[in-house]
Amino acid sequence: MLTVVREQLGQALFRRVAGPDGPATRARIHQTPGPRWFGPDRPIRTVHGDASMFIGGLSALLLQSLHPLAMAAVAGHSGYRGDPWGRLQRTSTFLAVTTYGTAEDAQRAVDHVRAIHDRIRGTTPEGVPYHAADPHLLGWVHAAETDSFLRAHERYGAHPLDAAAYDAYVADTARVAEALGMTDPPRDRRELSARLAAYRPELRATPEARSAARFLIFQPPLPLPVRPFYGGLAANAVALLPPWARSMLWLPRVPVVEDLAVRPAGQALTRTIRWAMRPPRQTRRT
Repeated sequence: MLTVVREQLGQALFRRVAGPDGPATRARIHQTPGPRWFGPDRPIRTVHGDASMFIGGLSALLLQSLHPLAMAAVAGHSGYRGDPWGRLQRTSTFLAVTTYGTAEDAQRAVDHVRAIHDRIRGTTPEGVPYHAADPHLLGWVHAAETDSFLRAHERYGAHPLDAAAYDAYVADTARVAEALGMTDPPRDRRELSARLAAYRPELRATPEARSAARFLIFQPPLPLPVRPFYGGLAANAVALLPPWARSMLWLPRVPVVEDLAVRPAGQALTRTIRWAMRPPRQTRRT
């Protein structure tokens, strides 16, 4: 019975993050022979393959929303409210292909995203122009995402890495960032922290950013029975944000509650996801 529950839960989670074509896409990514951008020993494979990504991904979206140009592009072109699961599935597929797929498949995925970015142009409500292919804007999105994934793995990962390996993780993600059109991406954690600090004067919580935060945290398109579990992930995503980012989004910190309830819930939820999505053991042949 426990095995059935685990398989059903794992399949439901996989459908949410990978979509209806998930099994075929997974087979193509992992079973197609050929050189990869990242070998099996690279830290990017460890980080992106861990259940901590569920928390890190939510935290990254909240952090990324604080750049007015990035948020305007998302609000105007991504359709995140009308098709949030489709957006999640496209993002997770891109991460999987570039992390684990063949070099040819990874480059094809990057070319597709670059073509989309090139078409996304507009102006903010204040009349400031933006272009999704702008290397500076790409730099913010990349830095916020990399930092969020790294800190989520450090806090909730099954096997947190040492400092040198996290530096190597940042260097791995720079490979993808450069392919997407970013110039001079950070290559270790010190450079990543400095890059985030350099963007701080440009950041603010626009009405669109706060609206997106409310949607992500309080209005997920999920059945009511599932919302408490999602709420636990969202609470941990908020707790993972830098204090200045939480302040901008009007998400106050309650230290005692977070230390005694939120963080342990995050650990329990990621362990449960990891258990549910663990591939079944191969039956030994006699």
